[in-house]
Order: sequence, then C-alpha cells, then structure tokens
Amino acid sequence: MQKGNIGVTTENIFPVIKKFLYSDHEIFIREIVSNAVDATQKLKTLANKGDFKGETGELKVSVKVDKDNGTITVSDRGLGMTEEEIDKYINQIAFSGANDFLDKYKEDANAIIGHFGLGFYSSFMVSKKVEIVTKSYQEGAKAVKWSCDGSPSYEIEETEKADRGTDIIMYIDDDCKEFLEKNKIEELLRKYCRFLPVPVAFGKKTEWKDGKQVDTEEDNVINNTTPIWTKKPSDLKDEDYKEFYRELYPMSDEPLFWIHLNVDYPFNLTGVLYFPKIKNNIELQRNKIQLYCNQVYVTDSVEGIVPDFLTLLHGVIDSPDIPLNVSRSYLQSDSNVKKISSYITKKVSDRLQSLFKNDRKEFEQKWDDIKIFINYGMLTQDDFYDKAKNFALFKDCDGKYFTFEEYQQLIKDNQTDKEGNLIYLYAQNKEAQYSYIEAAKNKGYSVLLLDGQLDTPIVSMLERKFEKSRFTRVDADIIDRLIVKEDANKTELDSEKGANLSAIFNFQMPKLDKTEFHVEAQGMGENGMPVMITQSEYMRRMKDMAHIQPGMSFYGEMPDMYTLVLNTDHRLIKEVLADSETSTAEQLKPIEAELKGLHAREAVLHQQQEGKKPEEIDQAQKDELDKCHQDISAEEQKKNDVLAGYGKNNKKVHQLIDLALLQNGMLTGEALSNFVKRSIDLIQ
Repeated sequence: MQKGNIGVTTENIFPVIKKFLYSDHEIFIREIVSNAVDATQKLKTLANKGDFKGETGELKVSVKVDKDNGTITVSDRGLGMTEEEIDKYINQIAFSGANDFLDKYKEDANAIIGHFGLGFYSSFMVSKKVEIVTKSYQEGAKAVKWSCDGSPSYEIEETEKADRGTDIIMYIDDDCKEFLEKNKIEELLRKYCRFLPVPVAFGKKTEWKDGKQVDTEEDNVINNTTPIWTKKPSDLKDEDYKEFYRELYPMSDEPLFWIHLNVDYPFNLTGVLYFPKIKNNIELQRNKIQLYCNQVYVTDSVEGIVPDFLTLLHGVIDSPDIPLNVSRSYLQSDSNVKKISSYITKKVSDRLQSLFKNDRKEFEQKWDDIKIFINYGMLTQDDFYDKAKNFALFKDCDGKYFTFEEYQQLIKDNQTDKEGNLIYLYAQNKEAQYSYIEAAKNKGYSVLLLDGQLDTPIVSMLERKFEKSRFTRVDADIIDRLIVKEDANKTELDSEKGANLSAIFNFQMPKLDKTEFHVEAQGMGENGMPVMITQSEYMRRMKDMAHIQPGMSFYGEMPDMYTLVLNTDHRLIKEVLADSETSTAEQLKPIEAELKGLHAREAVLHQQQEGKKPEEIDQAQKDELDKCHQDISAEEQKKNDVLAGYGKNNKKVHQLIDLALLQNGMLTGEALSNFVKRSIDLIQ
C-alpha cells in the first residue's frame, strides 16, 4: 500500500472546492460522467486505429445509487488507469500557489474546475470519501484502488477487478443526502448528460406488473448519443427537426422554422436554432438555448455567445471552442466567442433573407410571429438592421404586407406634407381606432397596423433611419392636421364664440384619474364627426416608451393629455352654439360689457407703466392694476359659472361628450349607465 499527500501547494484543496463551488455542487455528476465518457471514447479511438487489439464489447457508462450504503458509483469500460497514471492525473495537481489561486478564482467559482482540469475533484463537493477502482486496458495491467477522505492524504493499493475501466465510488456527505434520491440523480443526468456520445445507463427500465412497477432486464439509457445537430442537414427531414424540438420542449407549440448551424473554420460550431411562437411576454421566453461542449451540457445562459436579440430563440449550440465552465469575463474577452456571435447573426439574417426571397407568401404568413425577433434585432444591432431592412415588413390595416421601400413608394405622392416630410400614419388597435382609420382612408391615405410589443421603439428608430419621415398615430389629431398639405383653413367662428363654446364643453368633461382634457373648436367639415378625441403623438409615445425603458419613468407618471375637438361645421355643434347664445345672452350681456370695460382699463394702466422700471411705479398704480386683474378674474368666474350652468343642464352637450369618450373606450361605470339612459330618452 502506498500513502502520500496530493500535490497541491494549498494546505487543503477540498474546503476551497466546497466553499467556492457549493452553489453549483450538482455539477459533480456532469464532471464524473463526462470523464467516464471521455475514457470510453479514447478506447474506441485506440481500437479504430488498431492500437487496442482486444474486444471492446458493449461500451457504456453506468450510474448506480445505493441509498443503504450512501454511495453513488459511476462505472465505465474505457481506458482505465495504471498506478503511475493515477499518480500523474489524480495526485499531482499543480497550482501556482495558494494565494494566487484564491485571489484569482474566488469571484468565479465555475472557473476553478474547468481551468485546472479538476473534473474528478468536483466529486468532493458532495462526498466525504471517494474511491477509484481502476484497471488499465494495457495487457498485464493490475487493478488498483485509490481512496481519499477529503484531506490531502490518500491511499493507493492493489485490488481485484475483472474488467478494464474505472469505477468512481462517492460516499455522499451528510449535508448532500438529496443526491441519494434516484429521482434527483435522474433529473441531473437528463439535464447534464442527455446528449453525451456514449450510452449512459441509470438502473433498469421498469414495467407495470402485478400492481406495481418492477425492473426489467433492459438498461434505462437516459441519453440520445446522436442528437440532431451531430448529423448532416442533408440527412434530415422537417419531421426530424420538429421531433427534436418536442424532445427539448415537450409542452411547446411547433416552431415556425429553424436554422442548422455547422461550421468548422475559423472555429467549430454546430447546433440547431428554432424560431418559436412567442405568446406575449419577451422575458418569459429567454434562456431556452442550451450550450454544449462536445455534447456535454454547459449552460442555458448564453448571453455573450448568442447576440442578445437571438436569446429569444430556442435550441442547441455545441462548440468545443468554448470551455465547459463559462465565465462572463471569459465571454466578454474571448475572440472565438465574438466570432461565434457574429456568425450566428449572419446565419440568422441569411436564413430570413432566403425565406423571404424563396417564398414570400409563407414569409408574410409567419411575419406576425417572427417580427418580434427581427424588430428586437434591428433595435439592438445596427449590422442586423442593415440586413433586415431588406426583408422586414410593414403590415397595413387591410392585412397587406410591404417592404420598407415598397411602402415608401406607395405613400410618397399622397402622404407628403407641405414641409416635404413623408408621413407614415398608423394604428395600434384596429377596433378601438376604427373611425380614425376610416377618416384617413376616406382621404386616400394608407394606415399601418403597428400592434406589436416593440413597435413604439421601432417607430422612433425608423424616424432616425428614414430621411424626412415622421410616424403619427391616426388619432393624434384631426385628419386635416395629420398631414398638413397647405396652410390650414381658419374656422369661421370668431374667437370669443369659439372660446365660449369650448368652455361649455370643458366644464362638463369628466374627472378621470391621471387624465386631463383640453377642448378646442375647429371646423372639420359638415360630414365630419361632431366631436372627436385626439392625443398628442409625442406625449403618448413618451408614455408608451416609459413602460419599456425604466429611465423614462418620469413620463409614465404624467397624466394622459387628450384634446376634445368640437367640429364647428357640424349641425349638432352649431345647434348647441346657437342655443347657448340664446339661453345665456341675458346673463352674459352685463358681464361681457363689464369685462370689456375692465380690459380697456387694464390696457390703459399697462400703457402708463410701459417703459418704467419697477421702482419708478408708485404703489397706487400697482394697487390699481392688481385691483383691475382681480375684477377681471371675478367677472371671468361669473361668465364661467353661467356657461357651466348652461352645459350642466344640456343633455346634448353630455351626449356628445360621452359619444367621444365611448368611441375611445373611456366611458365606464356610472357615466356609461347615464349615457344609456339619455340615449333611451332621446329615442323616445
């Protein structure tokens, strides 16, 4: 028997492993099984080259859990090791020094094992004692047993073993007993080892017999040794890709389409990426791409390897050029990773371009599902925008699709304003904005439907990309002011009458939470709506962006600002105006006469003080001007009270306001009930 200390310059490597890797302690199963697979594959290679003359027999890796004895055993029939090899590969672990080791890797637990090739030592994260029973494939080799109880000391001795290969026997620590549950180990094997290239058997398959599940003679192989990405695309059918997708994501809808990655220069990369059907929430769909290294599972956090916008895709990437233990700092600096990211972006854009060119009809049918990927890519990567602008589509309210260039040609003659700006009109909800859309169509305008999650920031981006172009939602203003072709026609209503009419309606506007209304009178033609509600494009867009960008939350807290536009050309508005003038004339006449005199007096006082410095104006003049302002305010209040009183008792005013609110989905509760009652009264 040989005894000794493991060759590490730290006093004790095991507490370090436990401390820094404890959060990822389940990774031990991947490391131990991967080593067994590696030993098996190396034997296969030797046999294929003729360097191993013996019978290979059935090559598999077996995992066994013995709950009674508290052990997990991983066995292979691979190369095995001699005593000298154990000394070389297990005992002599060279580190640069304890302090350097701790300082360099304490922030990056995953790098410890991957960086130092310490796969075997991950077993001590969960074990109080580990034994290696191994026999080399070499002729005449003797079996040896190595054991260590988690201290730097070990024992090695000859033992009996009938067959070549290695058994790793882990005596599970008291605080890691969950790993002795078969369900837990099977779950981890399926997570980390489900596509390893050598069969991994975990117990036996079971069948229902005599009222209970009993073991059969057949191994329970948990992995698929030849996953789809290891095969040539020419050897695969659509159903193969769909079946693999179902294997990865059993409860998901069928993917829209997929991209098979296969490159061996300047780096090695294989994989299959799927475009899934996105339901609604972007964040819920992330982390569905699995990263593998030679079919060994690494992570499902692929930010840095896959461009950010493509983390919404699903599927698998396998590259031996990415180490098993990926650290964020590694990803940010590694040139291969950057090349892989660029390659994936190019492959995706080429595939989309190909789909668009070869079958535009099918591409259009899938557009509503894939546009979130394309929009996200255009927003986050300029180089992707440069490619995507050729196949990205606009969809109008009639369901027709156009490339950016096609749509520009369609609207340039009719939707260019007097300043030479091309105006892109759009709606976000066809039903809610129906009347506004129809008004635009009646003018011969085209209206886009932009109802996607990312359409608000896309609109802002396209305004920067397109020359002399502006996007405006159809309800941002009255139709004649959406695309101003010439100086607007002035309404025939004089300013005082317009102000009085606006005031009558303004005082009857409802008090809604975080909502403010402004009323204005404007001629919109006899056939136009009598009233309509508009919302400033700028403010509405800023509020929409506030939901996406936290830095703009200020806008999200601001009230919604709406304008109620009264069509002074419409019969109903004319009737309200005429009736209000008749009904309020007697009350308003003395008030307006008094106001006229006060405004004249105000003008005289301002004229007297014009050109004087504040200290040159005596107190009596200041007091007189203040008194004049107070008197004007008092008379204005009297006037407002009269107009408000008229509006309060005018059913037509309330009906018109509620019609506008109803049209915009803003009439609810008691107000809606009152509107219905008034409507019934008017019918009767």
